[in-house]
Amino acid sequence: MFTIITGSQFGDEGKGKIVDLLAERFDYVVRFQGGDNAGHTVKVGKLTIKLHTIPSGVLYNARLLIGPGVVLNPLVMKKEIDSLMDIGIRIDNKKLGIDAKTSVIMPYHVKLDELSERMRTKKIGTTKRGIAYAYMDKVSREEVRFADITDKKSFEEKISDIIPQKKVMLKAMGATDSDIDEAFEFDDILAVGKELKRYITDVSLELNQALEQGKNVLAEGAQGTHLDVIHGTQKYVTSSSTIAGSACMNLGVGPRRVDEVIGVVKAYITRVGEGPLPTEVGGEIGEYLREKGGEFGTTTGRPRRCGWFDAPLLRKAVKLNGYT
Repeated sequence: MFTIITGSQFGDEGKGKIVDLLAERFDYVVRFQGGDNAGHTVKVGKLTIKLHTIPSGVLYNARLLIGPGVVLNPLVMKKEIDSLMDIGIRIDNKKLGIDAKTSVIMPYHVKLDELSERMRTKKIGTTKRGIAYAYMDKVSREEVRFADITDKKSFEEKISDIIPQKKVMLKAMGATDSDIDEAFEFDDILAVGKELKRYITDVSLELNQALEQGKNVLAEGAQGTHLDVIHGTQKYVTSSSTIAGSACMNLGVGPRRVDEVIGVVKAYITRVGEGPLPTEVGGEIGEYLREKGGEFGTTTGRPRRCGWFDAPLLRKAVKLNGYT
């Protein structure tokens, strides 16, 4: 069985909790889009686990996969793995697989993101994690892939054509000399790449073989439906497609394989950052919702804007995702 879970609003609907609730029924839990701009919080007793890249099924026996539609910051991934190992959760190459084609978020992506948001007169509210610029490089065919950072020679060949372009962009956006030095510091990336090499896999191959064998696969979305780069509230959206259909494309699994699509809905609505929120409520009531719901971003800690449940918005999400 192939199941896809997405958020039906602007994210922060509790997808991580639902994935955690369902994960014991699945053999595979896989991320299909987004980067470490997503945040999923899972609580077990007194233990609170905050995840940004690793799928929320980490507490169960399921194999965890990072699909090639994800953009990966290897330094963040390494920290997540280490933090999980510290609390006794073993993350070896039988537990975790990362597709060789996954785009890597490079230091210059993060710096470009910071400078870009600084230059805007009307802010988007980006997390400044370099997500948009990593996806831009994927589309423009100038990406560094996960496999590239596991081999120094391959990496140096790939990056030699990219560095001059990025230097021009950084200077045009007002980067200082120290900004440029930080943007092209690759030693940590290569060191972590060498360490993470053991996790390389072909996610499409694994998932298709698993489905042919009758195994259960759960695809975990990041962000929410109305942050979709095509169907969301442009320009206040994320940089990837967050709806269910993108799981097939980003994982390399045909749409006829999909058995069910689950939408996660919150009884009220929240949004981090800028952009339209038609039912937003301010004042004491908005603050009450925020405090009672613990509505602060997992990734940034920013207070979420809160509002009443929005039925037309959900109706649109049902159509976009084909929820079963």
